[in-house]
Amino acid sequence: MVGIGNFAGLRLMHIHPSNNLILKAFLVLFITGMVLVSCDKEEIITTDPDVKLSFSTDTVIFDTVFSTIGSTTRYLMVHNTDKNRVKISSVRLAGGATSPYEINIDGVPATQWKDIEIPGEDSLYVFIRVTVDPNDENNPFIVSDSIVFETNGNVQDVDLVAYGQNAHFYTNTVYQMHGIWESDRPHVVYGFVIVDSSYSLTIQPGARVYFHKDAVLAVANEATLKVAGTFEEPVSFQGDRLDEDYQELPGQWGTIWLTAGSKNNQIDHAIIKNAVIGIRVDTLGNSTQPTLKLSNTQILNMTGFGLQALGSHVVAANCVFANCGETAVFLGIGGTYDFRHCTIGNYYPYTARQSASLVMTNYYLLLNDMGQVTDTIARDLKQAYFGNCIVYGNKTEEITMASTPRAEFNYLLDHCLLKTTKTSDPLITGSIFNEDPLFTDYTINDYTLDTLLSPAVDAGLMEIITSSLINLVHDLNNNNRALDSAPDLGAYELVKR
Repeated sequence: MVGIGNFAGLRLMHIHPSNNLILKAFLVLFITGMVLVSCDKEEIITTDPDVKLSFSTDTVIFDTVFSTIGSTTRYLMVHNTDKNRVKISSVRLAGGATSPYEINIDGVPATQWKDIEIPGEDSLYVFIRVTVDPNDENNPFIVSDSIVFETNGNVQDVDLVAYGQNAHFYTNTVYQMHGIWESDRPHVVYGFVIVDSSYSLTIQPGARVYFHKDAVLAVANEATLKVAGTFEEPVSFQGDRLDEDYQELPGQWGTIWLTAGSKNNQIDHAIIKNAVIGIRVDTLGNSTQPTLKLSNTQILNMTGFGLQALGSHVVAANCVFANCGETAVFLGIGGTYDFRHCTIGNYYPYTARQSASLVMTNYYLLLNDMGQVTDTIARDLKQAYFGNCIVYGNKTEEITMASTPRAEFNYLLDHCLLKTTKTSDPLITGSIFNEDPLFTDYTINDYTLDTLLSPAVDAGLMEIITSSLINLVHDLNNNNRALDSAPDLGAYELVKR
């Protein structure tokens, strides 16, 4: 009888006892072959002093790192270009245990390793972080060290360089005083900073404000925020991750929140970028003045809204609202608004944007726990004026107007360049429809006009400038609008040469 079985994928035959010699010979050959297959020749470790390591870079550089805050992780690749295995007798931080750097090899953090082997023509990853200790300097300073490798008597090193910066740190801070943020050091916010009722916070020219993940700057009822930047020294607001990959990444922090009843807020010459919502302005309090005067400001790269105003009073001039995942300018639940020489440009590159760049409503919906509408709350949109503005983007319709007859809905778009299908709307006057404004390069948030061929050139109305509550003679780049026959649309005047 002959049966069939399986062993490690090899089909073996049960052989009759009379063939015992054949069976023994077969088994000897099989076992010998298995041993030869399973035991590769051990790779030689070279001791050749001419063999040196190769590195992915000779200097690992960290961008500005705030004192006491660990950096992002960088990595270094160490290559063995020889065909044989190499043994690195020592890997160490030159600064030893006192070094501000941390290195990690094979998941093990330490300051020194011994006898690390790299197979022939293979590589090793070294992961590096740095923490900068504070000192008394206000200016950036350089923190350096090196990683030293010893192989077959050869000593090689890779430099580590970080630019450290001291800062003012705020963690869940409530200002119950009139505060001033100067420009001597950066201001870093963890959690929240709240300007309490009846107090104010003034941010001086050139100040830099950095927010950790989800951090918020909030202004309470009857409190005031004044951002006093200048053309030469704007105030900047952004996330606290300063390495290159995060320079234009949206959603790194929360928002600047002007809560219900905050008053007389002013933001001039600011750059607000990379948050969830640039500025949120809640309902108007008792003040007869605008809740927010916003001028000469860029609000860029938001995952949600650039400006979200809810039943408020906002005056905006010489501003750019750009690249927002939802809506660049959202004017909801009524209110009073005046926008002049503003550019709303939305080419958000990270997800497919569903909302228009400009949205206006005079109501909001009350929902129950099931997400069902239980009531509609209506509030008057007393005024939504846009003069000499640009509203453009990569959607067919960049303006949404949603209203209920239960409240007023007053708007006027006057001498604007618009991406919209509302070409016959009688409340859109003297405007240009669906002509590319020819921005210089919206992919890098450059919304200047590229050429005299732009339809926005000389298409504005000078009366819109002279009747403004905010001085508009100079554009966002400080160019004079009054030097030719008519102003250009948007935040920038093309310099004609």
